[in-house]
Amino acid sequence: MKEFKELISQNIRKFGMIIALVGIVLIFQILTSGILLTPLNITNIIMQNSYIIILAIGMVLVIITGEIDLSVGSVAAFIGAIAGTLMIRWNMPVIPSIIISLLVGALIGAWQGYWVAYVRVPAFIVTLAGMLLFRGLTMVVLSGRTLAPFPREFRFMSSSYMPDFFNGETYNITAIIIGILAIVLFVFNEFRLRKARKKFHQKGLSGPLFLTKVIVISVIIALFTERLAVYAGIPYILLILIALIAGYTFFMQKTIPGRHVYAVGGNEKAAQLSGVKSRKIKFWVYVNMGVLAALAGLIFAGRLNAATPQAGNLFELDAIAAAVIGGASLTGGIGTAIGAVIGALIMGVLNNGMSLLGVGIDWQQAIKGLVLLGAVTFDIINKKRNA
Repeated sequence: MKEFKELISQNIRKFGMIIALVGIVLIFQILTSGILLTPLNITNIIMQNSYIIILAIGMVLVIITGEIDLSVGSVAAFIGAIAGTLMIRWNMPVIPSIIISLLVGALIGAWQGYWVAYVRVPAFIVTLAGMLLFRGLTMVVLSGRTLAPFPREFRFMSSSYMPDFFNGETYNITAIIIGILAIVLFVFNEFRLRKARKKFHQKGLSGPLFLTKVIVISVIIALFTERLAVYAGIPYILLILIALIAGYTFFMQKTIPGRHVYAVGGNEKAAQLSGVKSRKIKFWVYVNMGVLAALAGLIFAGRLNAATPQAGNLFELDAIAAAVIGGASLTGGIGTAIGAVIGALIMGVLNNGMSLLGVGIDWQQAIKGLVLLGAVTFDIINKKRNA
């Protein structure tokens, strides 16, 4: 128990958000009479919030460097308009259209990164200008009209599911097998990491706490997989999200450039004196944000099956809120990809739960604002306590 209390106190920010997510899920599960965790609704939560999760992963990197990006919603809308023009107006094949759209997103990120990193224009001003610029260009490209429908192949990644290769009747057998493999890989990786810590005499969890952690997370994976298997199986967008989360977690924790991102946000001058090229890091962080904003725009357009001038409205605020609620500090140097995903899920469950209860959009916005304020206040109080 003493070790458990120490673990919680040392990781209060991370565990606090996890506890908040679990609490919100349980509250809405009760208030909606069990509708929230039905297989159909769980799948809807994943697909409805996929683009916000993608934006939050990119935004947390920007925030870690001590910067901000207010343009991601407009960039997502602009890329959707580009994709609509290529595929619907010009009948270009899907794959080349997607590649061109992602390249345009990278160029947009490079454009903004240049002004922020090398010209030293404040990121707030650069990205605010970008928000206005690309929203205007979206209306220019679309001529104020909506383009629809997209080809079926394009909608595939945002609204389709993995087929059941075993033709299960009650359950999607393929989803069950993937869930079992995920549990096996998780358990294997945890024991591998524990063995490595012992080898180098690093402090880790005690045996009982370690086993509790492994069992609890394995049960959560199993229950989540069962919910998906009862409905239509695993959506392709979930596989994309898992790949992004795993890739960015590895990049941020296990690579030198990833550690440089934290160094720049923690203390840029000290990082420069240590040989870190802070301008280059910030530039590439914005390029990365542009690519992820483009990907989010493509997925949103595919799910909506249309390119519309109103797309991406307030996406930037949802992405920033998700990153901050998930533990990122607006002063820089702190944040994780998994934390941003947890923050996005908190926002997504709030939206979904309130919609199921019939809460109006006006009150939804007000409650989300209070949640964001509470998360930032919690972060400030926690920092003062640990100072």
